[in-house]
Amino acid sequence: MDDDKEGKITDSGELAHDWAELTHECLINILSRLSLEDRWRGIMRVCKTWLQACKDPNLNSVFDLETYIDSANEFPRFWTPAFERRVDNMVRSVVIWSDGSLTEIRVRHCSDRSLSLIAQRCPNIQVLSIKSCPNVSDVVMAEMASGCPKLKELDISYCYEISDKSLAIIGSRCPNLQILRRNLMNWLDPSQHAGIVPNEYLDACPQDGDSEAAAIGKFMPHLVQLELRFSKLTAKGLALISEGCLDLEHFYLSGCANVTSRDIATATSNLKKLKYIEKPNFYIPRSAYSFERYGHWQLYDERFQTDVFRI
Repeated sequence: MDDDKEGKITDSGELAHDWAELTHECLINILSRLSLEDRWRGIMRVCKTWLQACKDPNLNSVFDLETYIDSANEFPRFWTPAFERRVDNMVRSVVIWSDGSLTEIRVRHCSDRSLSLIAQRCPNIQVLSIKSCPNVSDVVMAEMASGCPKLKELDISYCYEISDKSLAIIGSRCPNLQILRRNLMNWLDPSQHAGIVPNEYLDACPQDGDSEAAAIGKFMPHLVQLELRFSKLTAKGLALISEGCLDLEHFYLSGCANVTSRDIATATSNLKKLKYIEKPNFYIPRSAYSFERYGHWQLYDERFQTDVFRI
């Protein structure tokens, strides 16, 4: 047997293959079967060849950190500048590696710094989820609207520096938008965020829900799913949405304390395609809700140190 061509025999008598001899195509095929965490925490550190393979555009058309962050819920360190820099660095790396092929990105706690690069280099983005980003502004969302016109799904929940101005410009420049998630934190019972989200950020909760509703109703006529949990819109804003978004099929209004059942019934009578509506519900026991979501902080912290792969 020619060891150089067929591999080497180990002490146990098994045939050992030289992974360094894998073709680039084979290596990409193998890496595509691994999780994002496995690639970032392990494979990238093996050798330069594997690092270069992980940078292949075929492996970077989708970037989803939401699964890993959400599995650990929210920690106070997620709201620090250091964590934001980690996320920004990862996003910027993926954007560069994707070479314009990026179509879906789901992250939290990024900033204008990384989103600006997405706007410049990722014209094919269809899904953008950037929940809990205190340093994402209207300025960069205008850039996103211009640079990413193929957007179909947008999640800007808990991003309090984004206003109705962004909703208007995104709606006018992204005609394919079908899903919008613009949920706010629970301002009715902010204790569930205590010790996690900075108090000053909780206090910055957007107040004018009707202005946002007006922008949605006027500029996003093709929405099929809209989430406005804990929005401060009133019957006026609700009516504007129902008049402008006639294609709505799923509508989420949990926590919207400024609208009544009658307001909702009146407004949704226009929505002939509506299949499901989540109405405000103020009878969820606070202790049960808080424990379910945050009762195992220490367990998660010890079991899965969510440092965004320690970048």
